[in-house]
Amino acid sequence: MNPGHDGLRIDRLLGYLRFARTRSAARAMIEGRSLRLNRKHVLRVSEMVAIGDVLTLMIGNEIRVIEIMSLPDRRASAAVAKTFYRDLSDKDGD
Repeated sequence: MNPGHDGLRIDRLLGYLRFARTRSAARAMIEGRSLRLNRKHVLRVSEMVAIGDVLTLMIGNEIRVIEIMSLPDRRASAAVAKTFYRDLSDKDGD
């Protein structure tokens, strides 16, 4: 993370949190309009995400809603990645 900035680029964040395998895959998610940041479609890979922001992701046929609790410094294991966000998705359907 760059000093003086309160956030992380969304393409990097998606990779760090393991929602995208690469930054290119994150770019494809954004260009496919399958990602929202605080209810607004993400239009650029360089948009910044901060603690407290809510992401809505379409992954396959599943919609995931997550709140960012802290920002990672690098890509980590799946178990560690889950500690950086809170899943707000309705797992029961209704």
